Amino acid sequence: MTKDVQPIFIMPEGTQRNTGKDAQKNNIMAASLVAETVRTTLGPKGMDKMLVDSINDVTVTNDGVTILEEMNIEHPAAKMIVEVAKTQEDEVGDGTTTAVVLAGELLKNAEDLLDKNVHSTIIAKGYRLAAEKAQEILNSIAEDVSVDDTNTLNKIAVTAMTGKGAEGNKELLADLAVKAVKSVVNEDGSIDIGDVKIEKKVGSGVDDSELVSGIVVDKERIHPGMPKIVKKAKVALIDSALEMKNTEMDAKIQITNPNQMQAFVEQEEKMLKGMVNKVMASGANVVICQKGIDDLAQHFLAKEGIFSVRRVKKSDMDALARATGAKIVSNLDDLSEDDLGYSGCVEEVKVGDEEMTYVKDCKNPKSVTLLVRGGTEHVVDEIKRAVDDAIGDVVAALRCKKVVAGAGAPEIELSKELRKYASKLKGREQLAVEAFAESVEIIPRTLAENAGLDPIDVLTDLKNKHEKKTQKWAGINVFTGRVVDSWRIGVVEPLKIKTQAVKSASEVANLILRIDDVITGGDDSGAGKMPPGGMPQGMPPGMGGMPPGMG
Repeated sequence: MTKDVQPIFIMPEGTQRNTGKDAQKNNIMAASLVAETVRTTLGPKGMDKMLVDSINDVTVTNDGVTILEEMNIEHPAAKMIVEVAKTQEDEVGDGTTTAVVLAGELLKNAEDLLDKNVHSTIIAKGYRLAAEKAQEILNSIAEDVSVDDTNTLNKIAVTAMTGKGAEGNKELLADLAVKAVKSVVNEDGSIDIGDVKIEKKVGSGVDDSELVSGIVVDKERIHPGMPKIVKKAKVALIDSALEMKNTEMDAKIQITNPNQMQAFVEQEEKMLKGMVNKVMASGANVVICQKGIDDLAQHFLAKEGIFSVRRVKKSDMDALARATGAKIVSNLDDLSEDDLGYSGCVEEVKVGDEEMTYVKDCKNPKSVTLLVRGGTEHVVDEIKRAVDDAIGDVVAALRCKKVVAGAGAPEIELSKELRKYASKLKGREQLAVEAFAESVEIIPRTLAENAGLDPIDVLTDLKNKHEKKTQKWAGINVFTGRVVDSWRIGVVEPLKIKTQAVKSASEVANLILRIDDVITGGDDSGAGKMPPGGMPQGMPPGMGGMPPGMG
């Protein structure tokens, strides 16, 4: 007589578990859906997405990372794909859609191999080999670029903005972006992208966007009695308040007659006047303060004709220090002439319906501002994103000093060389490398699809051209539907976009492929929620599995 086997519970009730191929397929499906979402935004003919958040704020964009961040994705595997976009944005500043679409395709092709009983660790190894070889191939086909090659840098900026909201004014904005980046290149060739500040303002048209050789601060002068414009400005940057300090602990002051009250007020006034005198003694005629300035201090500063701005962001203070050469002073007692910076002109300018302070014509502006204009909030936001991409691309190109042509050309060349590499491998890894080579073709395929062209015809034509060794830059002109020399028509991108996209996409694909068990913790508050690939939490025992005691 056999005893009933008592089931052993090792996880709390409500926990959902998905194992083996089911877990892999669910993760691949989730990741592929994310890639499909942004795929239609790729290329010059890509479409935009309208995203409406919980408080009905609207964002219209075709910027991959913006779309994925606004979508508020919950699925754990899908979140990994969002991380690919964020990494691409942080490392390069552009190419987020390329990276995500490539990751999605790598997983999709891996699923076909899983169905043919190729083990996921073999696929992961093949993908790793292919990714390493891809870096080699991309570096070998890249062309050199230098900071003096303004023509190529302009093409990079124009390529970055093609298909974005800024396309109608891409030449003007590309020119501004390149000038901005070139002006902040250090003597050793290094570049800090933070030295280029992008300020956006609604009003006027995109044509009125401008580059200021200095900093535009979104603040106005604090007193109408102050001059509106100061030439040959000596700028003091102060990180302390020009106000009376409150005592650290609660203090009680007893005043028994009006004379004491008067003395108290006069002493405050004297102290504020002393602060202003210290500013005057340094020779400063412009004061930019990170903290507050008392009303009475404002009056004294205005009487002395000192232009003053208060409550300026720390990032702006740092940028002003780089642009003017001033030192940020935390203690007013230490302020001296040596701490002052120089600006040819500090001026309050009305931009749209708001006043802004321009600190410009600096001697050696190591920090500049690109003021972006646009007719509406949505337009100016999208233009700023496009300009961000353009500046990111130019900086990336100058950092790695290598560029490639775009329009799907490097991907077809990469696919061709990876297939040659796969044929030299022995074992099942060869299948994974071939799948990787096929996955890379998703970029030109998507460019063709988004332009309404037949992807099979386009890919066939591209491959034929690339078989001839002299045509490594044969790409698709989405406007004419013809295969052209993409370098000659000025479609140029930094090599870093391609290498980083391949690196991130292959790493995340390998990570997801190696997951064969998804355990979703039980939670009373999550009753009815659908965990990834499982039954809703909070279902009675026996739903979606064996009833307790039936083991």
